[in-house]
Amino acid sequence: MARSGVLISSIARVALALTVVAGLAALSPVSAQEAVRPEVGKPLQAASALLKSNKFKEALTKIREVDSVPNKTANETYLIESMRGSAASGAGDNDTIIKSFEAVVASGKAPAATQLKLVEALAGAYYRARDFAAANKWASRYLREGGGNQQIRTLLIQSYFQAGDFANSAKESLLDIQADEKAGRTPPEEKLQLLANSYLRQKNSSGYIATIEKLLNYYPKKSLWADVISRLQRKPGFSDRLALDVYRLQLATGNLTATDDYMQMPQLALQAGFPGEAKKVVDEGYANGALGKGADVERQKRLRDLVEKRVVENQKVIAGGAEETAAKAAKDGNALVNLGYNLFTSGQGPKGIGMMEAGINKGDLKRPDDAKLRLGISLIQSGQKARGVQVLKSVQGADGAQDLANLWVIFGR
Repeated sequence: MARSGVLISSIARVALALTVVAGLAALSPVSAQEAVRPEVGKPLQAASALLKSNKFKEALTKIREVDSVPNKTANETYLIESMRGSAASGAGDNDTIIKSFEAVVASGKAPAATQLKLVEALAGAYYRARDFAAANKWASRYLREGGGNQQIRTLLIQSYFQAGDFANSAKESLLDIQADEKAGRTPPEEKLQLLANSYLRQKNSSGYIATIEKLLNYYPKKSLWADVISRLQRKPGFSDRLALDVYRLQLATGNLTATDDYMQMPQLALQAGFPGEAKKVVDEGYANGALGKGADVERQKRLRDLVEKRVVENQKVIAGGAEETAAKAAKDGNALVNLGYNLFTSGQGPKGIGMMEAGINKGDLKRPDDAKLRLGISLIQSGQKARGVQVLKSVQGADGAQDLANLWVIFGR
């Protein structure tokens, strides 16, 4: 995921929602009772009429007529800047919005409700000006004073991100996401993306992958699967022996696309003793056009011929029954697990799953977590998702098996 952050266009325009309302609300009964000289009042009345007609630039021009009036009272300045900020909001004059509304807020004359709207507008105006420190300050004040617009909460977090404070953007995003999950709500995709990007900028791979897993759970996409699988393979300590299991997840999520992948996976499956699985991959590769063309077409044909040969040989071995007898007689369950997966990938699903379960129960396995991983995958692929998820949740280890199991759990839900 290379996106630099989530765009919050609606927040960046938040000040524009306060055009006429902010200016007129500022003309409270208390302020109106205070004396206003005609040279100030008349231009402001004309500006007010222009505001009501949405003639914002003309209103700004009219308001400038009072700038030269000397010795303005605090009340007159308050009324002027209220009106000017309102007109500037409609005209999209961000610098004037900031100067005027800051002056109004500093005066302390605005009613509480209007004051809070102005603080909200200043947060949006500063964000639009890319002054993220100031945007953060005003957004924090808005929330601290009881503002209920959750977009400002998002603006606060985004300001952290844009200012390069990825630790705080991650911390605050995570709090929101956890609150949503605790309340039984689906976290917004944008908030999850922001958290993922915050972790990515901190080079926090575990946090990033955990967040992508949440995205996969709530908003599954092929591209996300590709990203998390790729990163998982680069995770420190990830074992090369799980390469075939990685290919299995890529195949299941639609991310086995390259010709080389369609060549490598069947070869690994043959080496592991699963020609039925190799045949399915080769057949799919020829069906979707990944195989059967290009400079290596002869090499691809040789692989297909080899796979077909091994499938025939494997069927004879399975039919003979000697391998099954030997597996059942073995002291450990390794042979039963391997034969069970061989049967499963050769079209004998129920028998193969039963044999794998018997091997795991027999115990003394060389790699018990690998065995449970493949049993869980088989159960999910056979439609027994609940049982498959239960098995996969029991997979442990720090070499990648548990990480793969977690992803299959998400895929299987």
